[in-house]
Amino acid sequence: MSPASAVYASPPSVDTLYIDHHSWLRAWLQRRLGNAADAADLAHEAFLRLIIKPASRGFHSPLEARAYLRSMAQGMCINLWRRREIEQAWLDTLAAQPEDFAPSAERQAIVLEALHEIATLLQGLSAKAAQAFLMSTVCGMTALEVGNELGVSSRMVRKYVAQAMLRCMQAQARQTVAALRSTPAAA
Repeated sequence: MSPASAVYASPPSVDTLYIDHHSWLRAWLQRRLGNAADAADLAHEAFLRLIIKPASRGFHSPLEARAYLRSMAQGMCINLWRRREIEQAWLDTLAAQPEDFAPSAERQAIVLEALHEIATLLQGLSAKAAQAFLMSTVCGMTALEVGNELGVSSRMVRKYVAQAMLRCMQAQARQTVAALRSTPAAA
């Protein structure tokens, strides 16, 4: 029976999905990434995600399962490319610095992780909003300076920065809630 015409009698287990689709997903990722090791890692991660958080509605056919896996894997590819882009920018920055000023390996790892967190926070904002936030907070530029650089008004810069700050506060609130939930109740 071809995958397009098959139908699952009942929602398949992750084991069944893995057996039926892992090789296909790994091959799809390898074509997309051009790298067998990255493809194997992401295919493995996709199935781990299914174990941790199963698809809410299940799958009625192998075609539905593949569409879901492909969509999930596409997002994972984008995240991988973003992480690599950030890492390359950090390595370029380090390479431009004199060796005497190079931070320790531990400090480099901390900075890189912070950069990934910032990128995640800014994801979904417009490019101008993300740039305005970074120019304002990291570079210490005024709203007028940022506005001139981006070709927008100072008022728009303040709006962009407020949008980004809201994202930061929402992320911090989520972390606080998660920490409170994981803390055992006092007796």
